[in-house]
Amino acid sequence: MKHPLDDAVVLVTGGTGSLGQAFIRRVLRGERGYPRRVIAFSRDEAKQYAMKTAWRHLHAATDEIYYSNFEELIQFWIGDIRDYETVRRAVSESDVVIHAAAMKQVPTCEYFPGQAVATNVLGAENIVRAARATPRTHTVIAISTDKACKPINVMGMTKAIQERVVVEGNLHQDHSRMAAVRYGNVLSSRGSVIPLFLDQIAHGGPVTITLPEMTRFLLSLDRAVDTIFEAIEKADRGDVVVPQIASARVEHVAATLIGDREIDVVHTGIRPGEKIHEILVSEEEAYRTIERDGHYVIRPLLPELHPNDTPGPLTGEYSSADAVVVGEELKQLLGEAEFVDVAMGAGRARVSPLG
Repeated sequence: MKHPLDDAVVLVTGGTGSLGQAFIRRVLRGERGYPRRVIAFSRDEAKQYAMKTAWRHLHAATDEIYYSNFEELIQFWIGDIRDYETVRRAVSESDVVIHAAAMKQVPTCEYFPGQAVATNVLGAENIVRAARATPRTHTVIAISTDKACKPINVMGMTKAIQERVVVEGNLHQDHSRMAAVRYGNVLSSRGSVIPLFLDQIAHGGPVTITLPEMTRFLLSLDRAVDTIFEAIEKADRGDVVVPQIASARVEHVAATLIGDREIDVVHTGIRPGEKIHEILVSEEEAYRTIERDGHYVIRPLLPELHPNDTPGPLTGEYSSADAVVVGEELKQLLGEAEFVDVAMGAGRARVSPLG
């Protein structure tokens, strides 16, 4: 059976970000078909140059080179998703669009809400508008976040609207299937808490934790990419695909990373817009959620897109407060992410409030 990525031109907005690069790497390995071309679309010229240079230096099979002609397969495109004309030109050449570009820092979005709306909402609208106008574009997958579920912060609110923009994009056209994936904290992505902890530990501390009871979903980059592949292959129009993943208390993550080191831990208090616990599926969404291959799939709210499923795996919300892992299970999860050698031992962190 032909895979959706076979002989396809694949556009990845935010292609120089952590997730974008991880996705492109695996696409170029031919894991899910053999694309004709991959377009890495971003507005940061420096990141594009760094990515291009780093990948050019991978020259042996053991270095994970994907094709001998990878430079012919990947095209770097400078552009801003806020600019419709640039987006239209990129989408017009594409069969599959992975929309990963976003403003994702919660405090930054609180201080600059207009910028967050312009990027996360209007940028998504530009993608959808361009895909609607391009008959060859058969698949659009947008990257969302747990913060879009019952949002209390600007970032989550804009991502919730992005999801609805993508769902609505399926109406009044029949050539393009548009869906989203929604997941939690990607362990080694830029701006996530774990790289911050590792940097603080490397500098001798202190490690800063907002609240000791705070929990977060934990997802490796590979599992995040797997979820995108799942959506590309199986999502119906308007679906939101959610991986079934573990979660942990942030203080336990910090203690596991600290290990036996003598590192202070400082409680700083909750930041603007932060939640204590994250939710991936709300109680209201649970009644239209089905289960498929290790994922929950939230069916669209719009009746024009609503399939005749019999939902049932969830009787309430899917929260990071529920499936918390500790001890060896947490160490294994962090080790599988392949970004740190987790120190053994219970840890000897000294905890104090800020100031």
